[in-house]
Parts: sequence; C-alpha cells; structure tokens
Amino acid sequence: MDLKESLQQEEFVVKCECGISLMNAKLQIINADLGIRFGRKVIHSMSSRIKSYESIAAKLRRKGLAEDMESVGEYINDVVGIRAVCTYTDDLYQIAELLCAQKDMNLLKEKDYIKKPKKSGYRSLHLIFQVPISLQEEVRWIKIEVQLRTAAMDYWAGLDYQLQYKKENREAKNIGRELKEYANAIQQIDSKVLELRKWIEAI
Repeated sequence: MDLKESLQQEEFVVKCECGISLMNAKLQIINADLGIRFGRKVIHSMSSRIKSYESIAAKLRRKGLAEDMESVGEYINDVVGIRAVCTYTDDLYQIAELLCAQKDMNLLKEKDYIKKPKKSGYRSLHLIFQVPISLQEEVRWIKIEVQLRTAAMDYWAGLDYQLQYKKENREAKNIGRELKEYANAIQQIDSKVLELRKWIEAI
C-alpha cells in the first residue's frame, strides 16, 4: 500500500479526528478556566486540519526521507494541527503552561517563534504533543501540533501565505522585505495592546 492510500485509510483518519476532538476539548476547558479567572474571553477562535497527502509527501521529499508511514510517524510532527487565536501575547503562554501541565499527554517539542521569530517575520508559539487515542481496545499515540497566536500574528501569517506565489517573481526580495516590516509593526501593536490592557486592569 502506498503512502497516499495509507493516509486515506479510515483507521488513520479516525485516529487523527479523535486527536483533534481530544485537543479541542482540552483547549475549551482551559479557555473556560481562564475566562473565569480573568473575567474575559481568552481564546477567540480555534481551527484544525489534517495535513494533505501532497503536503506530507512534499515535506518528506525536502527532508530526503522515504515516502512511507514509518517516516511520517517518526519525522512529521504536524500531520494533525490545531490553532488557537487570542488577543494578548501573555495569554498564549498561559495556555501553553496549562497544556503542558496535562498529565495524560506528553510535550515532545516547543518552538517559540514569538521570542525568536523566523527570518520572514513569522511569529507563533508551536507545541508538539503526543496524545493517547484508544481504538479497538488498544492505545495508540498520535502527534498533534498546537499553534498559539494573537489575532495580529494570525492576520500576518494569512497574508504571508496568500502572497507565497508572488515571492517567486523578480520582486520577491522587495515583497519579503515589506512583509518583514509589517511583521515588526504587528509585534509593536501586540505589545502596545498588552500594555493598554495591563494599564486598564491596574486602574
């Protein structure tokens, strides 16, 4: 069975969907807990996806790996992805701390692109978890990538994604430079909004 067929098998898809449901439930509980604690909504939106065969295969090729399920399981951490969007930067770290405190799943990797943005200007907090899924009286572990962003970071990431194809033309450097400036401006806005909230809370 080739990789495409394996990824489309019902058992694999169900496992991924169960992982999404489990992580969504954890995030909703955390959102409710922080909402009670702070008296305001913390997570404003959540989305999820299962990575397509085309994206997975392309990533394996870039890494020079075999296109099989063994390589996917060992080297691809973001087959299942969930994104939570908040207003304030400090809320992202509060959510991350509470997720990492969960005793029924394991944190495998953390990539803090907020404190250390990518060269492009991309900012987000990425957490790779391994969660248990019980299927047919057997516990199977699945990796899930959780992306935590502010609304401003999410807006920039969406803009960057939309303009990806434009980066291949002769103006690529100028487009990249402009987007980097926008990313810096958005970071300043996030900082000012957080300062404003703290000032209002102190009144």
